[in-house]
Amino acid sequence: MGKLVILKLGEGNFEQGFPVTLQIGDENVRPSVEITGALPPNPEILRDYYRWQSIYRNLRLSSRPIGLAKEFNQAPSLEDCQQVTEELKIRFNSWLAADSFRTIREKWLEKLMVADNIRVLLQTKDLRLQKLPWHLWDLLERYPQAEIALSAPAYEQVNLNRIATTYDKVKILAILGNSQGIDTKADQALLNSLPNADITFLVEPQCQDLTDQLWEQHWQILFFAGHSSTEETNEIGKIYINQTESLTISQLKYALKKAVERGLQLAIFNSCDGLGLAREFACLHIPQMIVMREPVPDRVAQQFLKYFLSAFVRVNSLYLAVREARERLQGLENQFPCATWLPIICQNPAEMPLNWGELCRNIGNVHTSLPKTTPVKRITNRLGFSLLLVISMAITGILTGVRYSGVLQPLELSAFDQLLRLRPPEKADSRLLIVTVTEEDVQAQKQEKPQGSLSDKSLAKLLEKLEAYQPEVIGLDIYRDYPVGKDYPALAERMRKSDRFVAVCQLSDSQAGKLGVKPPPELSPHNLGFSDIAIDSDNVVRRHLLALTPLPSSPCTATYALSVQLALRYLYTKGIQLRFTPDGAWQLGKQEFKPIEAHTGGYQGVDAFGHQILLNYRSSGSPDAIPSLRDATRTVGFANAPHITLQQVLTGKLNANAVKGKIVIIGTTAETFGDYWLTPYTTPKGKLQAIPGVFLQAQMVSQLLSAALDGQPLLWTWPFWGEVIWVWGWSFLGGLLTAYLHRFTYLSLAGGIAIISLYASCFIFLIVYSCWVPLIPAMLALVGHSLIATTYLNIKFKN
Repeated sequence: MGKLVILKLGEGNFEQGFPVTLQIGDENVRPSVEITGALPPNPEILRDYYRWQSIYRNLRLSSRPIGLAKEFNQAPSLEDCQQVTEELKIRFNSWLAADSFRTIREKWLEKLMVADNIRVLLQTKDLRLQKLPWHLWDLLERYPQAEIALSAPAYEQVNLNRIATTYDKVKILAILGNSQGIDTKADQALLNSLPNADITFLVEPQCQDLTDQLWEQHWQILFFAGHSSTEETNEIGKIYINQTESLTISQLKYALKKAVERGLQLAIFNSCDGLGLAREFACLHIPQMIVMREPVPDRVAQQFLKYFLSAFVRVNSLYLAVREARERLQGLENQFPCATWLPIICQNPAEMPLNWGELCRNIGNVHTSLPKTTPVKRITNRLGFSLLLVISMAITGILTGVRYSGVLQPLELSAFDQLLRLRPPEKADSRLLIVTVTEEDVQAQKQEKPQGSLSDKSLAKLLEKLEAYQPEVIGLDIYRDYPVGKDYPALAERMRKSDRFVAVCQLSDSQAGKLGVKPPPELSPHNLGFSDIAIDSDNVVRRHLLALTPLPSSPCTATYALSVQLALRYLYTKGIQLRFTPDGAWQLGKQEFKPIEAHTGGYQGVDAFGHQILLNYRSSGSPDAIPSLRDATRTVGFANAPHITLQQVLTGKLNANAVKGKIVIIGTTAETFGDYWLTPYTTPKGKLQAIPGVFLQAQMVSQLLSAALDGQPLLWTWPFWGEVIWVWGWSFLGGLLTAYLHRFTYLSLAGGIAIISLYASCFIFLIVYSCWVPLIPAMLALVGHSLIATTYLNIKFKN
């Protein structure tokens, strides 16, 4: 954001000094800093200035003044002018380094950074102070993005009476006045090279022709080239519109006042001695003027106009364009001394400085006047709503097609994972108990010759202890495709007759080449659940497979997942049974389980086989590492339920209250069996977190229970048309920001805020409503439209 510095010089004189007030603040807001100081008496400065002025005006230069009296019989040399110029510069900076002015200087250095874009307004009604070379102030020269302008102490906003008019080109009235001895055709050629400009030239017009044009047309820029002068006796400026007529600003008062009310924002007098013109213009409250403070050589005037127009169209800032053009005149100072002293801006403080881009669209509708206290920046749409709509719809259509093809799926899933990780932790589900068979447990069973991670002997003891405490249901997440040994008939009998014991098997998958895993032969098909899990292309589990129709050749014939079998048995004791809606969706209690489709949220073209829903993980936020493992990617992770090891149960460390009426899930966490699955969560080292299959089953069971009993919503997505509207809205916003924010700093800041708002909105939808809202497509639409609009505007305003 730019800075505004106001330097107010009060009533005083060079014999007694001047009181000074400094105000510093951001553009568009009230000043945040105000401090007072004083400039001490120093009559020598005035004498040095008049000495410089006398020598400068008597140089034999081809200038644009008329009737300038010569004081010397023999013209001074360029060396004489350079010497007095240096003396004036030294005395002027010594004056500004006085102790009484030090508070102003120190506060400036404290509050302003060298890289700041700074407008400095010098407010004084003393013409002698206005004539001094303030651009040579050593403090101002430290700041490459700063430029000073003169302003009157009294000002007011313009009473606008504009007709609603839209211009695609800048309306310029160019007056080419008396050109005796000078070349105003060069000015005309430079103006004709402007892009997006509608220029009307009045060449040596009559007074009536000039006033008629000012009354009858809407002008944004008034340009004058020719002879002008300021009478020293009354400080009144004159312009010579032809070879016989000259006019003061007061003689054009009513016509100029009407032009200002209709939108005149900038007057450029590329002519001599223009401070008198600026003083008279002050009562008309024109927003900005550019004048020459002294007689200007013809070549200097032409080069300044060339440099200024080029910079103004390119950098879009009036102040920076004037500074660049003024400093480039230094290359002429070997022939034309003090050329860099001549151009000066005169600013109405109630108006914001314009830029070229703002002038090219909807200018007639823009209220450029500002209150005295709190300036408000003009807002203009440089693109037009029709073009914004077309571009936003085109971007949305392209992104929708790209998204539908699945190109964005990896990015969308990654963004979804990040949002999941930001959710606050939840308490462990006390309705479940996990019995883990650890690596130590496996080693302890070696003498029992187990055919897997759990021997018949250990399983028999475990079921005996668990059933003694009356669990609601027991799930075994360990494959047993072999019969119970002859030494354990009681275990075989328990498995055949128990109505609370459920085990797993694996379905055949012809596409993946998996033959499947047979179920325990002792179990009835009603007490089986499949262990198959839907994994994404990056091997992360984000979906919950509820049901599937087995292949006829599959050794496993279970139609429901183990998690579903366990949850349904538990819910049955709570009076909740599985029902089906007319459209075939599941319903448990009041919760409806709509299956995902091939194109759901960030999933585009996913294999939505069977009955799948999105897996809503319950994260406790307190991962517990398995003691026998050292790989940081292999952790129990966000233990969503209480858990205990096999040896702890067999040695009598199990609490009856932890089992009674609960769902008990038995599974292995031993790394040697490789039953680990990647989740969207990460370890402290930033790697994806892998959890044992038994904990994944617990996550799935907990999701079903929470949905049916606690009313916790399932993860869901908007319909296709809703997501398209969402993406289009953010695309349109990106175009609006570019159309209305003309400065790169403002656009970057607003774009950053928009991206943060988008991210926050997606997170709020997820955490509050469990809704997965498109983040990546919306962000691409927002940034993409902004970049396209910026590129279009850059091309448009350069041509």
